[in-house]
Amino acid sequence: MKNFVEELRWRGMIQDIMPGTEEKLMEGPTAAYVGIDPTADSLHIGHLVSVMILKHFQNCGHKPFALVGGATGMIGDPSMKSQERNLLDEETLAHNVACIKKQLSKFLDFDSDSPNRAELVNNYDWMKGYSFLDFSRDIGKHITVNYMMAKDSVKKRLSSESREGMSFTEFTYQLLQGYDFLYLFEHKGCTLQMGGSDQWGNITTGTELIRRKLGKEAYALTCPLIKKADGGKFGKTEKGNIWLDPERTSPYQFYQFWLNVSDEDAAKYIKIFTMLSKEEIDAAIEEHAAAPHLRTLQKLLAREITTMVHGEEEYLKAVEASGILFGNATSEALRKLDEKTFLQVFDGVATFSVPREKFPLNVIDLLAVESQVFPSKGECRKMIQAGGVSINKDKVADANAMISSEQMLDGKYILAQKGKKNYFIIRVD
Repeated sequence: MKNFVEELRWRGMIQDIMPGTEEKLMEGPTAAYVGIDPTADSLHIGHLVSVMILKHFQNCGHKPFALVGGATGMIGDPSMKSQERNLLDEETLAHNVACIKKQLSKFLDFDSDSPNRAELVNNYDWMKGYSFLDFSRDIGKHITVNYMMAKDSVKKRLSSESREGMSFTEFTYQLLQGYDFLYLFEHKGCTLQMGGSDQWGNITTGTELIRRKLGKEAYALTCPLIKKADGGKFGKTEKGNIWLDPERTSPYQFYQFWLNVSDEDAAKYIKIFTMLSKEEIDAAIEEHAAAPHLRTLQKLLAREITTMVHGEEEYLKAVEASGILFGNATSEALRKLDEKTFLQVFDGVATFSVPREKFPLNVIDLLAVESQVFPSKGECRKMIQAGGVSINKDKVADANAMISSEQMLDGKYILAQKGKKNYFIIRVD
């Protein structure tokens, strides 16, 4: 068996660890779980640290459980939150859980006959029939209000300037999460709970509940919350979260996110978000340091994680799409792009609209009369003669060339290029 804790340690993925955890894991195969809040029908890259921990856990010979909080998701965890969340209904939660399971399958082995295959559990299954009176009597009496009040997540909310304070519903969250640990300890043999460092208080409530109710030991391990080197929030862009669902964040955008991280962040992220070995990562960091302008580390990081999440085919498409904007791509490569990716690749490019009835149209009239790619016909003609004008990545050699509907991308776009870096989209309406 590989030493799981040592694997996480060199990757920089341990924040807090309960004494005895490493020794317990080295005794033999162990079961552990990570909780995932199903408030959306897709995971985003903020969830990936916990998912990668489960992946490493399984890779080291242990049995991972992914717990989706169908019950606790109806309440909302107060940790790191300044206000109470909206509650979700049963139907929405069921849909979200099914989508999350599908995404987790890309990281974890749920389907083999291996004794350490992953399992997905939903705390709604054991909470839905548990009455409030029974829960209060069986669980509530073991954890004091003083103990719960001492947790940072509670203290922070109670001491905040917000007049709303904290509802009883949210206050009980740590007790419900603690019961999850107790239930999985008793029914699934889970002796370890893992999660982000903001979950330490909730996790240790579980270990305390197990100790007080059963007189047995359970363990806890958390990973640091990921931040960017410049102090910004990881996984957020101007347009919001980077999602794993390709409908929310396209593979091209996903690939671009990792490709554009800083050198310092790339050196950190490649340890956390890939399964590459220490030797492979050290060699990649060394190679990058010798020629940082080539961005070999970012390219390796983007390749590994895009392939893991979206598959090799989508990764190759993303690379090809990137080459269209920044490399010497062909018209053939341009035509392979679907409309959504095409518009993402050329996001922010000046766009002009030309009525469809104007076509076929002389290229100079298109670029200097019907649109403002060029300020004058003379300047357009001059640049065509100098070989500086392309339509859909094909050089325009003849100033008398006609542009017809057959040349339009997706039947409605024309990509004009002036010089090497100046792109314009002409939309045909």
